[in-house]
Amino acid sequence: MSGASARDAALAHALMKRAALWQEAEARARRFSRGRSDDPTEAARLADDYRLLAHDLARARALLPRSRAREYLESVYARVHATLNHGDWRLGAAVRALFRDDIPAAVVWLMPYLVWATLLFVLAGLAGYALVDRFPELIALFASPDLIASVENGKLWTEGLLNIVPSSVLSVQILANNIVVSLFAYCSGFLFGLGTLYILGLNGLMLGAVFAFTARHGLAGALGSFIVAHGCVELSVMCLSGAAGAAVGEALVRPGSEGRAASFRAAALRSGSVLLACAVLLVGAGIIEGFVSPDPRIPLSVKVSIGVAYWLFMLALLSGWLWGRRRP
Repeated sequence: MSGASARDAALAHALMKRAALWQEAEARARRFSRGRSDDPTEAARLADDYRLLAHDLARARALLPRSRAREYLESVYARVHATLNHGDWRLGAAVRALFRDDIPAAVVWLMPYLVWATLLFVLAGLAGYALVDRFPELIALFASPDLIASVENGKLWTEGLLNIVPSSVLSVQILANNIVVSLFAYCSGFLFGLGTLYILGLNGLMLGAVFAFTARHGLAGALGSFIVAHGCVELSVMCLSGAAGAAVGEALVRPGSEGRAASFRAAALRSGSVLLACAVLLVGAGIIEGFVSPDPRIPLSVKVSIGVAYWLFMLALLSGWLWGRRRP
């Protein structure tokens, strides 16, 4: 064997010892292409893999042009190249990152606004209850004539609802209405937060007033039985939407050094992810309100269990634990 041939054989042998590194690079590229990894350190290693594979592939083409090692290297190199250039966004990974990281971070950021929005809603509800309890005639400001007449006749307006509208149609109507109300509570915050205060205050007053009016006619328990299955999440989502709107409103009122436009854009983008979670939660609330809440055959204990369970599901969703959120 000549000196050149011996040297090429030694180089080829040394090259084949790097096969384990090629396999690691292939496995890393597969994880990124399938959205199973978003670690920055792993991404940097993948870039190093790309340079290593390019170097080894050039040597394999010269030393082992017709070998399986050269074919394998070319396939791994192509996979890593495609991952680096086209693997920056995957639907599954994007959705998982949104619910696991982005939405929980936005909820933590919104927590002070959420506390104030919830406090405003509760105080408005208590005020509405006190007003109608003291002055029953004021219910005309908050309820329709049909609702008032039904309660005065000793019947809740929700009774027999399933005999009029099928559950599927009722659920879609309720879902559409809930989403519109939540969007309105959020978008009204664009009026420097004043619209959000109005929406939360008005809805709190209406709820408290209706409870006070039904209580005077002995129907408060029936109303609570109707609301409990879906209301825990539905009212929480309303407060959360209002908090998001208030955050955007404050960005307009107090923009900071970056300017009003930039502050508004940042707040809208950050709080907008929460609206997606709200929409998902309202889908479930609409289904419950259409199929479970108006059904008199379902006992109160079951409705309470459904309401509490769905509210706990909401907490798990908004905290990111449903998607295996990593501890900071």
